[in-house]
Amino acid sequence: MDIFLILYLIPLLSLFLLICKIIERKRNQSCYILDYQCYKPTDDRKLSTDLSGKIIMRNKNLGLNEYKFLLKVIVGSGIGEETYGPKMVFHGREDNPTYEDGTDEMDEFFDDCIGKLLARTGVSPQDIDVLVVNVACLTTSPSLASRIIKRYKMREDVKTYNLTGMGCSASLISVNIVESVFKCQKNVNALVVASESLSPNWYTGNDKSMILTNCLFRAGGVAILLTNKASLRDRAMFKLKCLVRTHHGARDEAYSSCIQMEDEHGRVGVNLSKNLPKAATRAFIDNLKVISPKILPMREIGRYAFLSFLRKMRTKSQKGPRPMIDFKTGVDHFCLHTGGKAVIDSIGKSLGLSEYDVEPARMTLHRFGNTSASSIWYVLGYMEAKKRFKKGDKVFMISLGAGFKCNSCLWEVVGDLDDGKGNCWNECDIDKYPPTSLANPFMDKYGWMNDKDESTFVLPEE
Repeated sequence: MDIFLILYLIPLLSLFLLICKIIERKRNQSCYILDYQCYKPTDDRKLSTDLSGKIIMRNKNLGLNEYKFLLKVIVGSGIGEETYGPKMVFHGREDNPTYEDGTDEMDEFFDDCIGKLLARTGVSPQDIDVLVVNVACLTTSPSLASRIIKRYKMREDVKTYNLTGMGCSASLISVNIVESVFKCQKNVNALVVASESLSPNWYTGNDKSMILTNCLFRAGGVAILLTNKASLRDRAMFKLKCLVRTHHGARDEAYSSCIQMEDEHGRVGVNLSKNLPKAATRAFIDNLKVISPKILPMREIGRYAFLSFLRKMRTKSQKGPRPMIDFKTGVDHFCLHTGGKAVIDSIGKSLGLSEYDVEPARMTLHRFGNTSASSIWYVLGYMEAKKRFKKGDKVFMISLGAGFKCNSCLWEVVGDLDDGKGNCWNECDIDKYPPTSLANPFMDKYGWMNDKDESTFVLPEE
């Protein structure tokens, strides 16, 4: 009898141990954000209306038509007067930036942002096991990752990933790399650093598809500390639930819709083609098709499928508007890519969002501009500073970038975020946001250009 009992218990015990092993493995594979720090340059780096006008008029390659075009773009961009530019434009050297301009811009960001993050969390540089650095348009030797390791004296066995050319959606690619490492190794701390170097990429030609970037992109960056250590779960802010990446680089029009190139005079810039909205829309839709079943309740997926089926069955004359998925059934907050006012409007409309939902993205664009891959983290910071989060809330991030790529993910709030910690928005007097008007003074100051004729136009004396 005892032998039969033992033979019966052995497989049950084995099954129990296997289940425990799977649960333990899952626990150690979780990806948590311990803290993050968005970069806020000093006030002397703000691009006011007056200074922006002077920078534009310093470009001798521009004529009245280009001035009118820039005026229209800037007025409708959603960008305010408190965004930040690289030092070299304040020194009037945008036409001939040096290599050091690019590296100094990054060093300034590294020293401020990473230093504050590590000091606030109490994590030593020696405790960093994985370092992922993403800066799209600057390549150095040694790499930017090596500059950080040297600056903070990190361990000799730290694993590094140095990403370039990945565009505005790259911070989620960096998170995905960390997530993959966490699935293979236990008790790991990872530092993700995302920014953009504007100094060597300020376009000084007159190609309208390339001068657009000067109107939208601004200085900024983010440092994010992630971990899969079970012992640090109680200190975490967010837990990653899922992440989806979509890449349409195999399509010619998508690949060339946002591309760094030289104009006909050899001036380097980023060309934003007319195909960009179409490429962005396709990538966005394909990404949503994959992530929606992962983040929405089955009742919403079923409702949408049923309504779509009914519409398909109706005759052409009876078909009404296409049914929409209600993303608010599975998402509480939305971190939208701040690619521009039109991008925010388009994504907000596609997801059926209210003005309250898109407010964080609008305010980020207004206050900080498009800071490339770090933009969505400023949006997250705005919501944190406004005390919108409560434990258990789901936060949906979606970003678009050159390639053409669309990357998205869902975070769960797992910690108490009431104090705001070192959020850069708390240094911006968060209570004054949103302002009553987002209008900038460019039209008031330079609207007279619209009444001028190209054949007789002369820039006024300062």
